[in-house]
Amino acid sequence: MSASPFRLLPHFTLVFVGLFTIAFFLFAHEGLYDYDDYNYARYAHQLATGTFDLAPNPGHLDYTPLHQRLMVFGPVALFYKLLGIRIFTTTIWPLLCTLGTSLIFYLLYRQRAPVVASAAMLLLGLHYFTLNLSIYLYPDNVLMFFAAGSAAALLHGRRATQGQPVWWGVGFALLNFVALLSKETIVYYLPFYLGVLLLDVWHRRHGKFWLAALSIGGVLLVSYLFVYQVAANDVLYRFRVIESVNEVRKIGNTSTGDIVARITYMPLQLLVGTGLGVVLLLVIVAAIKSNKLSSDARFWLALAGSSLAFYWLGSTSLSYYNPNSLLPRMLTPLLPPLCLAAGFGLDYFARTGRSGWLLALGLLGCAAWLRSSISIVYGLLGGFFALAAVLRFVSVGRKKIERYGPGTVIFASATLVALGLIMALRPAYFMTKPSNSGYFAQQRIIHQELRGPAGGVVLMDNFSLHKCEIMYGFQVPNGLRFHPYTAYDTLRKVPGRPIWLLINRPVLSNDELIPQVINESAEQVLTRFPRRKLHAQDNGVELYLLQD
Repeated sequence: MSASPFRLLPHFTLVFVGLFTIAFFLFAHEGLYDYDDYNYARYAHQLATGTFDLAPNPGHLDYTPLHQRLMVFGPVALFYKLLGIRIFTTTIWPLLCTLGTSLIFYLLYRQRAPVVASAAMLLLGLHYFTLNLSIYLYPDNVLMFFAAGSAAALLHGRRATQGQPVWWGVGFALLNFVALLSKETIVYYLPFYLGVLLLDVWHRRHGKFWLAALSIGGVLLVSYLFVYQVAANDVLYRFRVIESVNEVRKIGNTSTGDIVARITYMPLQLLVGTGLGVVLLLVIVAAIKSNKLSSDARFWLALAGSSLAFYWLGSTSLSYYNPNSLLPRMLTPLLPPLCLAAGFGLDYFARTGRSGWLLALGLLGCAAWLRSSISIVYGLLGGFFALAAVLRFVSVGRKKIERYGPGTVIFASATLVALGLIMALRPAYFMTKPSNSGYFAQQRIIHQELRGPAGGVVLMDNFSLHKCEIMYGFQVPNGLRFHPYTAYDTLRKVPGRPIWLLINRPVLSNDELIPQVINESAEQVLTRFPRRKLHAQDNGVELYLLQD
């Protein structure tokens, strides 16, 4: 398939994915979600104000791996200095990294393989959890961006036509270093990188690239460890922090039976359940036809396979077997190679029309297996590939096949449009749903009603409690204190100091939080405080003044 007739496809795809991502960021934003993103925001504020301590002692609140992920909250500190402390300045960094990953795909293949570029951007950019993680201050999409950049630097810097291998080697080292400063799971890529290095050494090739990469990488790593030696008198401080967390988790480690399930079918269940079934099936298509595909396709297939195997079977601890958590956000480092490898699978389908039945049956099988809302996406995509497979064998006339069939711009465009529109259904639905955190309504009430000189005590749910600091830009007015509902009986009642009751109905009815975090409904809380007067309300958030 000649690339020139298809050259506009990546341009349109990049614009569509970019605008859709920004729309999701604006319309599906829920503020801070959990304690992790609150802590990252707090560290960013500390950096911005010069109060950040790089190496807290063991037992300190900040003796945690989160505290060492400087590339997660460091750029946020800069945004705080430039634009002020707001929820959107807090989360703009993961949004930029999400957009940046699609941009890497675009720059890599917009000319060499435009259908691959377009497919990879759609598969990654419209994946619900990619979008969901772009609206919270979590490290996962930040790591995804730098991981994709490092792999792209390795691929591009080793090409025979590349005239500046030294600079690409330097870039490869820098990108891996900042990925390490984002999250430790960049280690997923390490087996593949070592394999490529050994292969190149065996064949005595790309010496300038690797000499630059290893030299700069060594200097960066030694400098990094020296900083910890100075700050904590422990060159391995960061790694001891990680092991301390693993030791705590070791107490509740899974049984042998649970581990067997974890390393057999459960990762596959997670991948299919999060909507990545279409990516996996397209990767299978690319793997089956790898002997007919380019060296780039084999590069991404190998990286996808090795990193997936590391996630599937690897351990987060060196002292005992502790497999990676089966959470959707843990998959983000795997997405760039998986989506690019899947892009080559879709490109093969668009060029030849083959493997349609494999894709159709696989997707319909995923829909039948899950029988959930995401089955709609699998079912529609399966129906499209089944229709394409049927039309390929139906006698519609050779001229029509030549004009509209596999290998044509129309067929490739129709395939990409179907993929994009169907994958956009789920995130578009979530954009229309009412808030499940009431974050912005709560922020409006706090700004409008709880800034006066009277101060007082505000009783609220546990989930919302730690978010109040950022709503005040980490400068809570003097005399104002926030406590959980259960603290009311132990409060010292002071004349002239009001006691407020804040009811956030979206939080108190959020199924994701019940019963782990929330164990009372709004009505149950209100029953405990019969002497109250409604002071303000906004979209399910209510502020009451308690009366003696």
